[in-house]
Amino acid sequence: MPSGPEEQTERPDPSIEEIEDAVVDGDRPLGAGTAISALRHRTFRIVFIGAFASNIGTWMQNVVLGAYAYDITHSSTFVGVIIFAQLGPALLLAMVGGLIADKVDRKKFLIVLSIEQLVFSLALAWVVRTPSPSHVVLVVMVVMVGVGSAMFGPAYSAILPGLVRRVDLPGAISLNSAQMNASRVIGPVIGGVAFHFIGPAWVFAGNAATYLFVVGALMMVSLPLAPRGSQHASRWRELTAGITTARADRVVGRCLVTVFVFSLLALALIGQMPVVAAHNLGIDPKSANYGLLYACFGTGALLGAISIGTVFSHTSKALMVRVCLLCYSVALTVFALLRAALPAYFIIALVGAFYFAFITALNTSLQTRLGDAVRGRVMALWIMGFGGTVALGNLLVGPVVSAVGITDVLLFGAVVALGLAWYADVRVPGEDSGVLEAVPAP
Repeated sequence: MPSGPEEQTERPDPSIEEIEDAVVDGDRPLGAGTAISALRHRTFRIVFIGAFASNIGTWMQNVVLGAYAYDITHSSTFVGVIIFAQLGPALLLAMVGGLIADKVDRKKFLIVLSIEQLVFSLALAWVVRTPSPSHVVLVVMVVMVGVGSAMFGPAYSAILPGLVRRVDLPGAISLNSAQMNASRVIGPVIGGVAFHFIGPAWVFAGNAATYLFVVGALMMVSLPLAPRGSQHASRWRELTAGITTARADRVVGRCLVTVFVFSLLALALIGQMPVVAAHNLGIDPKSANYGLLYACFGTGALLGAISIGTVFSHTSKALMVRVCLLCYSVALTVFALLRAALPAYFIIALVGAFYFAFITALNTSLQTRLGDAVRGRVMALWIMGFGGTVALGNLLVGPVVSAVGITDVLLFGAVVALGLAWYADVRVPGEDSGVLEAVPAP
């Protein structure tokens, strides 16, 4: 099996896995670039399974955090504060995490960050064991979990291309999105039921335990070292290399602008789901039905994400970005106008499907344009847009929801998505065969 360009320079001798694949497949792997081809890489499989188990715990905690915040305050503003505490650190620390990921042993860095999140998830469980916890301490504990998550994201994204051949990267990205969204199905169901029967403290403690899976997976594998760049660049230039790369390449720039605007203005649904459930659909955020609603969203997201690496593996990702944005706009409009729970379970699945098909196609378009020397810092910008900006949007939208209602906010998001369907032209001029090294490696 021929290796990718980075493997040819860093590891000229074939690995045992490559030799086995060459013998079995006659040195002609089938379905290159698909989800199945990505799974043929042993290191990717192990990291994939560990991350999947950990993300189940993360989404157990995520779905319960919003519902718990609404249950103890009945305030959409406080829900926004909790979501910002959870995801907001990505706005400040993702670039730092990306820079560190490009400079240190990524495996050790990811293990340290996983342990940090484990510790503060346990602390969060301790805080909420009482009937009336301090809101300030609750927010601080959520922030500390968010700090580890903010720096983990860019580092994890940076190792992904090194786990597979470059030709299999689209399939790996699709599978990575799929496992995140399968966890959105499993985690909320477990979290919603557990929240109802045993309370939030045990949910948060369970999430803490799941970090051991990703730590164990990382300890079982060897990861490629981050490429060493120039030793003469200033610290500021090193930190802002991702921005420089985005300015130098139209595709990278439009991918990042699209995810920032979309996350800021079109994703109020994510943080305000308890408000939608309670006000529009008559679903108690503390009930198992709320967990089911979130699970339907996650099921759709799972199908949308995995479709990019399977059914649409050979379809233009640039085309998929625009089509899915258009369909997301329509589905969100329908969901905003619903006032009955039963059809909402089906429509929110469509919202999730188009949302994550769009995100996966956009991420694939971005990742295939990046060189390894700046990948961590560009992906830090992606994490800022994909996570941190969602938090900022929900912090700002909380008072707006209180003033005008959740329906108008969701309809505004649908209009924004429709506008982005026009803007998000991420087609690559000419042949899309090159790999971007837009700036000298710092």
